[in-house]
Amino acid sequence: MPGPRPTPVALSVAGSDSGGGAGVQADLLTFAALGVYGTTAITCVTAQNPDSVSAVHAVPARVIGEQMRQVAAFFRIGAMKTGMLLRAAIIREVARFLAEHPRLPVVVDPVMVATSGARLLQQDAIRALADDLLPRASLITPNLDEAAVLLGSRPQTPDELKEAAAALASRFGTAVLLKGGHLSGDRLFDVLARPGHRPRLFRGSRIKNVDTHGSGCTLSAAITALLARDATIEEAVVGARRYLRQGMTRPVFPGHRRFIAH
Repeated sequence: MPGPRPTPVALSVAGSDSGGGAGVQADLLTFAALGVYGTTAITCVTAQNPDSVSAVHAVPARVIGEQMRQVAAFFRIGAMKTGMLLRAAIIREVARFLAEHPRLPVVVDPVMVATSGARLLQQDAIRALADDLLPRASLITPNLDEAAVLLGSRPQTPDELKEAAAALASRFGTAVLLKGGHLSGDRLFDVLARPGHRPRLFRGSRIKNVDTHGSGCTLSAAITALLARDATIEEAVVGARRYLRQGMTRPVFPGHRRFIAH
């Protein structure tokens, strides 16, 4: 008689958010909500809440590598995501791990600046991100500001959003979900671009009265969880956007204001 079917496993390589709404805390909540067993490699410890980041302490790259390899030695990782990486040395360590696991689906959320405005990626790490990590990704999930750093200009309209997503997909040879939440107006636009495919534009209405802290982490974690459950990239993006929207329309209220429910 066959044994129980293994629970899918996902790995989050990201920073710790003491406020609980972003980083590995949001990732683990999202993995669990979508039926996936979550594992982690902590890259940074932050002292933060949804309004501010007062301290960021990086974990040594060697220790991050040990965390990833210990997870991989025991679990069959179905998919992996990266979040806050901060330093070039950390990025290169993650890239080395991915070179050891070339078939592993990986979602790269190129975290550069917190919602509160704090810088979460050092200037010298941007080149390492572009040269060493993004070309190894299965999907990258930049917002408008991160796309502007990578491309040199910031999209301002839905048409420019499609052009920018296609340019990123071509440059890095990977799928790109360009998030347009920072565009002005009541409508939301995201674009999924893949090499050799026409970009797909997603439309939605803006949800008001909910703090968006951790929305990018939650979205990329949901995509990762669904990839671990054998979804295609397009299926994972559609399902993750639905999951995030549900969390925003049914928020939690831990005090002060409403936040995304996981």
